[in-house]
Amino acid sequence: MAQNLRAKIPEADTLLIHDQNRETARKFKEASIAAAGAGAEGKGKGKEIEVAESSREVAAKSEVVVTVLPEPSHVKSVFGNILQPRLSPVPNSASDRLFIDCSTIDPTSSTDIANAVHSSSSGVFVDAPMSGGVVGARAATLTFMLGCPSHNGNGKLVSRVTPILQHMGKKVVHLGESGMGLAGKLANNYLLAISNIATAEAMNLGVRLGLDPAQLADLINGSSGQCWSSSINNPIKGVSPGAPAEKDFEGGFSVGLMRKDLGLAIKAARESGAELELAKRAEEVYEHVEDGEKGKDFSVVYRWLEARNSRVSTWRSR
Repeated sequence: MAQNLRAKIPEADTLLIHDQNRETARKFKEASIAAAGAGAEGKGKGKEIEVAESSREVAAKSEVVVTVLPEPSHVKSVFGNILQPRLSPVPNSASDRLFIDCSTIDPTSSTDIANAVHSSSSGVFVDAPMSGGVVGARAATLTFMLGCPSHNGNGKLVSRVTPILQHMGKKVVHLGESGMGLAGKLANNYLLAISNIATAEAMNLGVRLGLDPAQLADLINGSSGQCWSSSINNPIKGVSPGAPAEKDFEGGFSVGLMRKDLGLAIKAARESGAELELAKRAEEVYEHVEDGEKGKDFSVVYRWLEARNSRVSTWRSR
């Protein structure tokens, strides 16, 4: 995402980055400089890049701040550091400071943070979680789900946010007021959690019945069973180029993050009175998968099923 953002921002802009892992930030800067052919300080062809010591420094120096964090507690902690003490106005800018949070957290926490930003007059805050996975982040094909008022004091907020998000993705959907982007994300990721398991089961079933995995995937993806997990993130090696299955399920959306998102969706369903019939079993599946495949992409559910096949076959043969 950051690479795509830097590639598409205006030449005169500076990209200021911060990561809790300083080595990650350093490597990103070095790779970006090398790709741009800039000098050692990140200068030479516009679009300078700097590494900040803290999230507070990023916010103090920036007109637009994009945050992406794993858990609600992380987002609250970062914005606690940013907002205290009160930020000064953006240097040399007539616009309010814009905070775009792309984290997947619960809508209530996000709305609380939005209220804190607005009440402190530190800027404007929008929630903009994304969908498309690691593949979409690299290819700038993400879909962003936007929650924010349609207008703010300085004009149309949606029209200000959309071009920024389009640097990192291809589609921006405004779903309503603060927190509504996250409401959409949780509904989407609940469906993803279920369809990922169903894809693994369907592929496992077909292969066990003697079908070729590539032919089976081609059939599914040209039929009514097609979904993102079957076409873009297929769990069998050799079916979806670039999918985590090609690299031993490394480098994707981890089982732990899917468990977190599923838990947030279940919590939101409980609070809203929505019935989720498949949620409990899906939670159990991801819990069992993470026990043996911690850190792997969540499509590794397929390998977990394969292992269960072997145990069942062994038991039946006795």
